[in-house]
Amino acid sequence: MHLSILARRRLLLTTCGSLLALVGGCVRPDSTTTITPAILGQADVRWLQRAAFGLDSATLESYRTLGRQRWLDRELADRSDTLPPAVSALIASYPALNTPPAELLDAQAQARRELKAMPDGDARVAARKALQQHARELGEQAQQAELLHAIYGSNPLKEQLVWFWLNHFSVYAAKGDVRLYAAHYAEQVIRPHALGRFRDLVLATLQSPAMLEFLDNAKNVKGKTNENYARELMELHTLGVGSGYTQQDVQALALILTGAGVVPPASGARRPGESIARPQGTAYGRKRAPAGARRGVRRDEAGWVREGLFVFNPRKHDFSDKQFLGHTIRGSGYPEIEQAVTLITRQPACARFISRQLAEYFVADQPPPALVDAMAQTFQRTDGDIAAVLRTLFDSPAALAGPAQKFKDPMRFLVSAMQLTYDGRPIRNARPLLGWLNQMGEPVFGRLTPDGWPLDGGSWSGSGQMATRFAVARAIGSGGGRLFAADDDGQPMRANRMPRTPAPDLDGPLFAAAFAPYLSAPTRAALAKAGSAAEWNTYLLSSPDFNYR
Repeated sequence: MHLSILARRRLLLTTCGSLLALVGGCVRPDSTTTITPAILGQADVRWLQRAAFGLDSATLESYRTLGRQRWLDRELADRSDTLPPAVSALIASYPALNTPPAELLDAQAQARRELKAMPDGDARVAARKALQQHARELGEQAQQAELLHAIYGSNPLKEQLVWFWLNHFSVYAAKGDVRLYAAHYAEQVIRPHALGRFRDLVLATLQSPAMLEFLDNAKNVKGKTNENYARELMELHTLGVGSGYTQQDVQALALILTGAGVVPPASGARRPGESIARPQGTAYGRKRAPAGARRGVRRDEAGWVREGLFVFNPRKHDFSDKQFLGHTIRGSGYPEIEQAVTLITRQPACARFISRQLAEYFVADQPPPALVDAMAQTFQRTDGDIAAVLRTLFDSPAALAGPAQKFKDPMRFLVSAMQLTYDGRPIRNARPLLGWLNQMGEPVFGRLTPDGWPLDGGSWSGSGQMATRFAVARAIGSGGGRLFAADDDGQPMRANRMPRTPAPDLDGPLFAAAFAPYLSAPTRAALAKAGSAAEWNTYLLSSPDFNYR
């Protein structure tokens, strides 16, 4: 027997258990979806919301099939890193993702030379604008690719780690040529090492042209040292403030890092007799080398080291002996960098700093000290095995202990809202995602300072942020934007030409299995007053129940 609309709504509201009070309207509109009885337990839902960006049907089904431990085993094994074919094809269509960064750099350098040779006038102004627009588009494509991976990636735990490390090792796309390298940084530097050894991850970021450009180590040469990267490498990336390193250690590390820079464009300067052969890179969507693999490293007897666009130039290196963190590092060229990174990442302070950062991101603004201690011990015992440290976190009862909840930052909110709203349905246009994330103040590659976006909930729960988040929730919940419209020219459509799409039906099996049983009474009351599907969706997505995990 079919239940009436009113009866189904009342059944939903009497069997659900948790959300937040909002200002409302009238009634939940018609829905053709029946509520699935396969309700996931509240502890499992809470655990999954920590381990993944959000919840979709695929994640729930794999969790039900495998159970918690086998699901965690699979995620930490790092073998699943695929996308739906339509999403993969969309990412592959982005030049920033399917063009080797060396080619992007060479093309940009050539365009700049041509611009410089042009006479003053309208043509030169137009050429300059076109060059700037092209660079912006490359940066936006890198941002879109990261959001698409986060929403649709088959390994939700790894996707969280990729975002965490992109923020931890933050680079600002608008500085210099960082936009040209941003896609490579996410896909070939961070992603392959997200669940590997921390030392390999640090070395990979150190060799990235994006990091070398952003923190000025490309300008760090013998006789004219630049301490910017050396300081941030210890303060923000590895050891943390107050860990005991000194200004003398910063100066020594800066000397160790002299000569580590970026290969110039193909037509640029080179050392005598050197051929600047460009690596024959493949599209980033193809099979990657295993995490930690030293792909394409070339060293010669003169001490030059090349990997992709990274170059260690011995002619620019200070070969003096250095005293660093209480150890003597003999002047030997590039091996000094490897020794220094090993020394840094094996410090107890590094184990504790990284463990606390991870616990703050996944568990609580003030994570349990016992949990951080256990993670740090695992970090030291395994020589910085990130997957092992995450296993300690997610196996610990402390990860779910107490009433504390973690407020979602804008990235988590947007990804989880898209996963609940569209539940794996591929979008055709990711530009609206960038607009929404920008409105909420957390654009990918958009942090001006190298400290990354804040991890604490207080930074994202102010009144202004919540008003913006409500507007984004309304846009997503009403089917707004051009998510399913072809992005032919990248230009916004006029309001009267915007495609009209019906509001998504969030009141389906996914909602019934993982959200409805645990909604709060105030949220259920607010939902009962909604006057349309769009309004109901907006109330749900902007409720505290959804915004906390």
